[in-house]
Amino acid sequence: MKTKHTQNIRRMVSMAILIAIVIILQAAIAIPLGPFTITLTLVPIIIGAIIYGPVAGAILGGIFGIVVCIQVVTGAAGLYSFMMFEYSPVLTLAICIIKGAAAGLVSGLIYKLLAAKQHNKLGVILSAIACPIVNTAIFAIALLAFYGNLTTTWAMENSYASVFTFIIMFMIGLNFVVEFAINVLLIPAVLTIIKAVKRQISR
Repeated sequence: MKTKHTQNIRRMVSMAILIAIVIILQAAIAIPLGPFTITLTLVPIIIGAIIYGPVAGAILGGIFGIVVCIQVVTGAAGLYSFMMFEYSPVLTLAICIIKGAAAGLVSGLIYKLLAAKQHNKLGVILSAIACPIVNTAIFAIALLAFYGNLTTTWAMENSYASVFTFIIMFMIGLNFVVEFAINVLLIPAVLTIIKAVKRQISR
């Protein structure tokens, strides 16, 4: 039977691996699409949130947000992201971190709630669905709430009569659909990984 010390070491090693995967995926495999990039990074965040809980999910999401911050500042995240940074530097970086951390936290909370009721598979599915929704929803709300002058200009330049329509259709529409589809399609793989890791932990 494993000691608590051994369990803690395994948890730390696993979290370090997940953090490395998050950094590599976001830094090396962020795919340009439309005004922003799509990412595969939400998958390890979901896995960490399910296996190790909401706090772990928030940490992984926060790391994801920090990498995005670096990309925003350097211009690697795209022109629109850099323009947001120039418009409001501190707020833009804060939003990057908050939306990632919140996505991981909510994903972990949903799984924890459903797993407590023995609905493990449903918990995994809903966690995987919730993560991109939370990540994108916070971004969209922030655009509407804090970047009114900037988004109005962008909407006019792109021939959109409504700022809301511009944000939903142009700024986040295709990116969200692709990220959401990736997470849904990878649910079977996520289930397999989680089962394997939990078996290993229980040994």
